[in-house]
Amino acid sequence: MDSIETTDHRFILRVWLEEPPEGTRRAKWRGHITHVPSGHRLYIEDLDHIIKFIAPYLRDMGVTFSPQDRLCWWFGRLKEGRRLTP
Repeated sequence: MDSIETTDHRFILRVWLEEPPEGTRRAKWRGHITHVPSGHRLYIEDLDHIIKFIAPYLRDMGVTFSPQDRLCWWFGRLKEGRRLTP
């Protein structure tokens, strides 16, 4: 049976708003996500970075992403008008 270390991952997500520069109306959000067991941290400005950060840990646990999962993610980004990356 797998140990808890290989089947359990914990992440801390911290998000905050930065004050908008004078003359602009929109604050920008920033944040970071930390993998608790390793201490690995990634600073983020986009929610997609969270998915990209967590996905390798899920793959290491044996999780596979179906083509449907990838298409839903891709079309969701397209719908939002974001630029798609290969």
